[in-house]
Amino acid sequence: MVKRSAGALLQSIEIDHDSPRTLSTQITIAIRDIILVGGLPAGTRLPSTRTLAKDLSVSRTTMVETFERLVAEGLLVSTTGSGTFVSDAVGTTRQYSAPSADTEVTGIKRPYFPSLQHREFLHRFGDSGDTAGQLNAFGERLPHQVRAFTTALPALDQFPLALWARRNSRHWRNPRDIVLGYGDPAGYPPLRRAITAHLKATHGISCEPEQLFVTNGAQQAFHFIASVILQPGEKVWIENPGAIGARNALLAAGAELVPVGVDSEGIMVEQGINRAPNFRLAFVTPVHQQPMAVTMSLARRLALLEAAERANAWIIEDDFDGEFYYGSHRLPSLKSVDRSGRVFYVGTFSKTLFPALRLGYFLVPESMVELFQTAILAYVSGAPSNPQAVVADFMEEGHYATHIRRMRKIYLERYEVFLDCSRQRLDGLLDIEPTDAGLHTIGNLQCGLIDTDVAARAEKHNITVTPIRRFCISDTDVNGLLLGFSGIDQSAIKAGVTTLARVLETQASRI
Repeated sequence: MVKRSAGALLQSIEIDHDSPRTLSTQITIAIRDIILVGGLPAGTRLPSTRTLAKDLSVSRTTMVETFERLVAEGLLVSTTGSGTFVSDAVGTTRQYSAPSADTEVTGIKRPYFPSLQHREFLHRFGDSGDTAGQLNAFGERLPHQVRAFTTALPALDQFPLALWARRNSRHWRNPRDIVLGYGDPAGYPPLRRAITAHLKATHGISCEPEQLFVTNGAQQAFHFIASVILQPGEKVWIENPGAIGARNALLAAGAELVPVGVDSEGIMVEQGINRAPNFRLAFVTPVHQQPMAVTMSLARRLALLEAAERANAWIIEDDFDGEFYYGSHRLPSLKSVDRSGRVFYVGTFSKTLFPALRLGYFLVPESMVELFQTAILAYVSGAPSNPQAVVADFMEEGHYATHIRRMRKIYLERYEVFLDCSRQRLDGLLDIEPTDAGLHTIGNLQCGLIDTDVAARAEKHNITVTPIRRFCISDTDVNGLLLGFSGIDQSAIKAGVTTLARVLETQASRI
């Protein structure tokens, strides 16, 4: 008698042995797609890795890696002795309808460009002072000194500058009209192709170069997307605490910000629905939340996508440092599970290469390509061509992937040194939260210490610790610090922890 099912038949999965994607990546994407469109309902038992490897004519190692990735994404649940099943978190998943770009469906009557609407722009930023006042209330952008414990800084001391200089010199020998003239407003075509190939191969994001636009940093991408899809006064969900740069860009585009809390699973979707069910846009950092360093759960991702569909809203996903992860697999992006065409994906080279490059990019849903192509041509001159060409070479020749792998190793080593020193010197003063990705983590203050007081005292000792409340748009009960570990070497980390311990001990003695 057969005691249990051998699992669903998945022989319809097609494998392209000539594809640049690994077999594991191809199969992961295929199974993910089947699950997300309802082809494998919650609770469905999958075949064993041995059986599926035989069905698909691949090695068992390939299937083990595939299952591990899908378990890490929360789509599968594996139980020793029972098998592997589709997660209950996808129980409400349904096949979403993709939005159209016409006026009736999206409500976009015209692209809204504050810089082009000069009189209104002056009124909001100059005459009335309301929006400018809000921007001023948030203070300056985060400090960027190379010292303990500045956030958002890559390891500039480890960048392959000689290799970069050789590629840069080669492109400076191109014809002057290419080097010195205006480039393609949408971005240097080889770079657009290289980025989309990277997103397909490593992020599981299905996209084409026509959907991708290169910008002068992620900040410009945020503002441009918001300017096109928002009318002044429309409601935007934003994580609270959340990213300062994005917050200011959305304000500059005329948005009415709706703060939505963050917990261990990411943005609290139900809270957002209660506060603004008819929101127009949501801004989120799912892979590594800024600043709380948590990863959005699969259940929250699906709930957010469903809420966006109900409200006919859009989502901006900021994947600012998700390339750097410290587990066996990259944490999944929201875009990779978006089947409704709601998500704008934004990336940056400021963290993976270096900030002075000032290159970012954004990926638009297929339904919005024509609108954004028109808006880009009307509004943007484009990023400088030469740096784009060098980055394209880096990606096409494999240097980018090599650099990312090397940086992951270095950042993990620095993170482990930071954790070890913190356990020895900060115990009882600062409770460090572990993180699986990114360039920073957070520490929760103990002993009645106040984050702003600690930050001010630390600054006098030439270390940077950023209060979490600086990222808040409305009151929260958080009382902790952002601590970056990526931009300085191990000796500077150890010295920084020692200095921070003295600061905390001094502050605690005064309470």
